[in-house]
Amino acid sequence: MKSKNKSPTPTFHDLWEVSHAAGRLTSQACTISARHLQDGITRSIFNREVAYYARSIVRDVEQGKKTVNQGLIEIKAEQQSLLNQSMEIGRKGIGVVAGALQMATGAGICYASVGTLCLIAGVPLLAHGANNVYEGSRNLMTGQSDTVGPVRGAYQSAASAMGYDEGGANIAYGSVDIGLSVYSAARHVLKPDAWRLFRYIPTDYIRAYKTMTPTTMGIEAYTDFQTLKQILDEEKH
Repeated sequence: MKSKNKSPTPTFHDLWEVSHAAGRLTSQACTISARHLQDGITRSIFNREVAYYARSIVRDVEQGKKTVNQGLIEIKAEQQSLLNQSMEIGRKGIGVVAGALQMATGAGICYASVGTLCLIAGVPLLAHGANNVYEGSRNLMTGQSDTVGPVRGAYQSAASAMGYDEGGANIAYGSVDIGLSVYSAARHVLKPDAWRLFRYIPTDYIRAYKTMTPTTMGIEAYTDFQTLKQILDEEKH
């Protein structure tokens, strides 16, 4: 009589299918580690651990400790986990880049307007940009996703003083962030080839977004989408 705890003996095709899935998991781990882990030793340790894990599943299926479906499900779950972690790191990294772009834009506005637009747009962009860089960097270093920078903290303190909770402060922060992003993209800037000896005229200016590279526009759009998503999530709570 066969033991009820013993899985059916896997066929050659079953073992090939599980081994192939394990190979894909190992390959995916190598791709992700190459993207996110700069230190070679750390990257090698990570790749080896994932490879050992994948091999252990194949071995369990071979020995009948797991069914083929169980092995495939575990491998698929680990692949999804690695993908989710990679996407989370990428999202935080884009936040840092977007913050740096905000700071550069704010400084550019202060310089180009000779200070006239500095308080209205330049300083807020610099402040939000620096805060986004701080939060994104801290989240990357700690693995968290809820770091509160000094500017967001100021929004929360102001909201608390007016009787609102942190959710309302985060909505206000996100709304201002999106507004600043829209302004920075829609503002008039000099055409790259504009040149006059004395005074520029309206035809020498174009909307800033027309001078952006596809990469910069993509970062701005993705960041605004994520911010809008956070605002909607806050409104639901």
